[in-house]
Amino acid sequence: MPEPFIRLQNVEKTYLTKDSAILAVDDVSFDINESEFIAIVGPSGCGKTTILKMIAGLVPYTSGEITIGDVRVDKPQTDLGIIFQDAVLLDWRDVLSNVLLQIDIRKLNKSKYKARAMELLNNVGLDGFEGKKPYELSGGMRQRVSICRALVHNPPLLLMDEPFGSLDALTREQISMDIQHLWMEERKTVLLITHSIPEAVLLSDRVIVMTPRPGQLAEIIEIDLPRPRQLNRLPEKFNEYAGHIRQIFQDSGVLELD
Repeated sequence: MPEPFIRLQNVEKTYLTKDSAILAVDDVSFDINESEFIAIVGPSGCGKTTILKMIAGLVPYTSGEITIGDVRVDKPQTDLGIIFQDAVLLDWRDVLSNVLLQIDIRKLNKSKYKARAMELLNNVGLDGFEGKKPYELSGGMRQRVSICRALVHNPPLLLMDEPFGSLDALTREQISMDIQHLWMEERKTVLLITHSIPEAVLLSDRVIVMTPRPGQLAEIIEIDLPRPRQLNRLPEKFNEYAGHIRQIFQDSGVLELD
């Protein structure tokens, strides 16, 4: 069996404040295989985003170890793409130039990546919008641009931190489908942070369920549903997975379902 692409072993993160220490993540261990789509779901403050940032090397962990490939994460990682809740586009750049920002920063050959940028824009329904400025786009369109920007340099790893959180329900559903389509096309390794149980079950191969703070693993659930997954044709097993996760949160006092 191949070694996992990402491995967290007994990872802990404590934040030091002026007068106290806050344990955010407590003894978390899990593996992510290459080309796997993983979702982490849990209540606010359980350390989901902290885990993503530690994997990216943006936040140092207090103890334990994180490796990507066979390399220990001890500094910011560059061979990845990150999508945050806010698209954070540059107002003075058009859509294509915003997507190619990664290429400019990395000082890569822009002409080599322009065709890929256009292909990504076409794949998320933004063909014909490459010359528009961010203020001319809807919120969903801006987030699609940020997805293309995260993927244009063809990283093996995509990290997504609540990328649909600021969108309306219909746009959120459409972009979820866009993400699934892109993942099935390119088979990147993906880690999605979300509060949405249906979103986690819809998109992922496995769902990591977190406890309230300090964040620990409550359960890792393998999602055995065929792809592509269509929102209007979800099997009863989908509801069973979602119901099981809700039951975990009810048992831990996060949800009151009765």
